[in-house]
Amino acid sequence: MTLTGEDAAVGSDPLEPPLMAPLRRELSWERVQSMTQSLGHQDDPVLQGIRATAAVCRGTRMTKVLSAVQLAGHLAGWLPYGFCYRACDIAHLRTPGELSLLRTDGADTQPVVYALRWRATDPIDFEVPMGDVQPGLPALPAHSRIGPMVLGTGFTPSTGDLIPEFVTAGFADLPMPANAQLLAYPGTGDEVVLYTYQPEQHGWLRLAGPRWRHLLEGVPGVSPDREYLPCTDAGSARFIGRVGDHEYQAVADPPEDFRVRALTRAARYPVHSLVRRAERALWRTVPMWVLQRDENWARLRLVRPDADSVSAVGARCYERGVYEVWAPLRELTDHGIAEIPYQL
Repeated sequence: MTLTGEDAAVGSDPLEPPLMAPLRRELSWERVQSMTQSLGHQDDPVLQGIRATAAVCRGTRMTKVLSAVQLAGHLAGWLPYGFCYRACDIAHLRTPGELSLLRTDGADTQPVVYALRWRATDPIDFEVPMGDVQPGLPALPAHSRIGPMVLGTGFTPSTGDLIPEFVTAGFADLPMPANAQLLAYPGTGDEVVLYTYQPEQHGWLRLAGPRWRHLLEGVPGVSPDREYLPCTDAGSARFIGRVGDHEYQAVADPPEDFRVRALTRAARYPVHSLVRRAERALWRTVPMWVLQRDENWARLRLVRPDADSVSAVGARCYERGVYEVWAPLRELTDHGIAEIPYQL
């Protein structure tokens, strides 16, 4: 949803500044929407100014639209990654048909659409897929991508909406913050909270009552009757905090609460510093995130996918913009731990 004029910001959530467009006679809504759908306007200063108003702040609610398979993956431990949107920009989309344009799996519209919603830990965790940030995405050929093409304007393909899109920085996994939600959108226009994430227990607590249990019937490997689904460690990304000279696994509950991860409440001390820790490596000179590994093989995700790097490593597209490949562990170079610090 787009707001225009200075009065639009009055009373808005400061954690979710509204998208602003300076509409006037020579710059109509139709003209702005048309500009967002053309790579030729990628460098247009007016369009860049409009896109810059859709800012992510610490605590901004982010949303990724999911299929049933992706929902099952997050219940099993997947972390937030890839294309996502500010919740305030897509709040007017409430049915499977309306949300289908935001799905990343390329499948047809289903009777129920799911979503992951979480609060941003920091703006540095997100990028706008335009300009020099992810220049290779718009040029990827149709046969090697899933879902709608990436326009490179910072907006998602749409015939009538103006929806700014984001990707997690470098398509990285982000550690799951506290109180993230898994949602369902049936064809009734309702928004149903299915589960909420409890970081100390490292699992999802079911919130949906008997009225909504049927929404989980088509989710593979998920029982609607289970009260609690513990997660496995399906990614390498972690929050690490320091208290004095000691390191601890940490919990982020944006916008203000960053604490030691502990089962007992008395031990949940505030951390003095916080980093996101993940594995990085090069394979065939291509920068990669190391998602999983054993003694011989590693599952890798491209940081900056383009046609040349995808071809060089033989990566496969698993969802919109996300390219992964398995590689022999011994062939990785510059393999190590990356730390992305946050300013608390």
